[in-house]
Amino acid sequence: MDPNAVPVLSVRNLKVEFTGSGRAVPVVRGVDFDVYANEVLCIVGESGSGKSVTALAVTGLLPETARVSGSIRLGKLEVIGAEPETLRQMRGRDVGFIFQDPTTTLNPVLPVGRQITEGQVAHGLLAKGEAPKRAAGLLREVDIADPEGRVAQYPHQFSGGMRQRAVIAMAMAGQPNLIIADEPTTALDVTVQAQVLAVLARRQAETGAAVILITHDLGVVAEVADRVAVMYGGRIVETGPVAELFRSPRHPYTRALLRSIPRIDTTDARLDPIPGQPPTPSALPTGCSFHPRCALAVGRARCSREEPSLRVVNELQQAACHYADEIPVASVVATPREAAGGATPTANPLLVVDNLKVHFPVRSSILRRTIGWVRAVDGVSLAVRPGETVSLVGESGCGKTTTGRAIMGLIGATGGDIRFEGQSIVGLTRGDMRKARRQMQYIFQDPYASLNPVLTVEEIVAEPLRIHGIYDEMGGAPRIAELFDMVGLSRSMLGRYPSEFSGGQKQRIGIARALALQPRLLILDEPVAALDVSIQAQVINLLQDLQKELGLGYLFIAHNLSVVRHISDRVAVMYLGRIVEESGRDTLYDQPVHPYTQSLLSAAPVPDPAVRDSRRRIVLEGEIPNPAKPPSGCTFHPRCFRATERCRSEAPVFEAYPGLETHTSCHHAGPLSVGAERQLEAAR
Repeated sequence: MDPNAVPVLSVRNLKVEFTGSGRAVPVVRGVDFDVYANEVLCIVGESGSGKSVTALAVTGLLPETARVSGSIRLGKLEVIGAEPETLRQMRGRDVGFIFQDPTTTLNPVLPVGRQITEGQVAHGLLAKGEAPKRAAGLLREVDIADPEGRVAQYPHQFSGGMRQRAVIAMAMAGQPNLIIADEPTTALDVTVQAQVLAVLARRQAETGAAVILITHDLGVVAEVADRVAVMYGGRIVETGPVAELFRSPRHPYTRALLRSIPRIDTTDARLDPIPGQPPTPSALPTGCSFHPRCALAVGRARCSREEPSLRVVNELQQAACHYADEIPVASVVATPREAAGGATPTANPLLVVDNLKVHFPVRSSILRRTIGWVRAVDGVSLAVRPGETVSLVGESGCGKTTTGRAIMGLIGATGGDIRFEGQSIVGLTRGDMRKARRQMQYIFQDPYASLNPVLTVEEIVAEPLRIHGIYDEMGGAPRIAELFDMVGLSRSMLGRYPSEFSGGQKQRIGIARALALQPRLLILDEPVAALDVSIQAQVINLLQDLQKELGLGYLFIAHNLSVVRHISDRVAVMYLGRIVEESGRDTLYDQPVHPYTQSLLSAAPVPDPAVRDSRRRIVLEGEIPNPAKPPSGCTFHPRCFRATERCRSEAPVFEAYPGLETHTSCHHAGPLSVGAERQLEAAR
């Protein structure tokens, strides 16, 4: 970087306290950073670290209960203390903000085109008569098809990925000097995430804007960042260029974060989680806020007494650690692969799903007649053995969760059969299905919504036993205490309510509840998606330990391909209600043969900046089709780089692929060979 370059944004000693609870709660505690033109600064950290509050302070969007001090200079403007009209002008001309959830960013009652340009119109940068044409041009620049037709549509008529791209278009409309993107890809599928990041990178390159990207996904950081700032407990604890920080982190927290994440490219060994929980701003430890979780701090009073300042540790990196010099100057590499120890091939399946179909009727608005069907699940077959983890992966809307709910009997099956231990459970009476569910339990994605807030956690875990009338038979209160021991929670917590627990602890309570009936099969629907990185590693390790101890079969539903590779024995890839490829984990990840699987794996970010320029990426175009109107022939052909005329007219059969343990449904299945690469280039 040019030493004479002037930063677009300069933040010095930024402090933010919230005073609404009666006492000041420090959320940001002395943050310093600069961002330059044509640069991407990624701010990384777990929930409560102060990332989003820092971004809101930069744009002057904090509520009245926030007390802000320090300095925030955007160009020549001092943001702190500026008049409201000055801040409004700044946000309209100089800063673009991309929020995490495009659904709440966009007004549901206004056309998308009007929302994209209303800021420019309001600030006198665009005539009202030119707004529709300008909006269409901006939508075209973010790769939305038929932009002229889309400008008059409403947000609910856009998919999630299209809404996020529309928000990017809105943020870039005035060609701002600074773009702040707060978790812009968190709620998106991996293929849509790749599209959105590609659009954001291209638009930044075209405008030369500075970008602050806030995220907890270290794979995304490795893909897009120039520099990284790691936040913990309201402070930046390490900062430096992305390559150096990933290659040789100088703060114990950064190093622990990198060691705790599952990786799509290698590891199968046990994850190395960070012990404990991230601190809350209202209850920060004394001294270094990371010391209760830090291995270097054991037996060192200085860490618990004295807060370290952010200091230079080498030419490129700064770290806030008293003992940064003791951290090995070595790469945090993935652990070498071990053989997976799943079920034996000869074991009889616990669960067999045979040609399962779940179709929902589409009814007319007036007479309520059935005018079509949504084929949410359209012929899924799979089996799960004791001690085995079978994962279902795919984009949102592919039918993963519907499959899991149909197996549990929460949704009626339209066709096919579901057999548990050889007995069909389709069409059972309510009482018989309740008995069957004793052997099958469901763990939900959201640990916050799945626990009754008015019951103690002891009552929540005991509830399945009481429903089945076996509370005393299974051991009563001692059984509940035993379950808490099993999932790593203290028995002293039994009388508490869900609101008193962290997200990771709530998910452990959900797991304890699922284990109460001693089931043989668990259906896990995105069980770690809502958790921070370090807590996610704790829960994944717990699930693997329980499976090994109890011989449980897992049907694991997820979209995080790194987590799936770490935990699975076999993987099934779904697209538009059907399984398009199924194989052993290593075979599927190392030798995928279906174009959709190849696209998913190539789009998944790898937490290694060294490979981001050499990896071959297949960025899928378009959106997943409407399951009420699936394409003819192969349903993937509108997005496939190998599609031919045959694919448009003839549906492929799901069959064994020669030479591998893989089954797939594709007329042109095969590895990404030279010939396939040529097809890809021709399609582009």
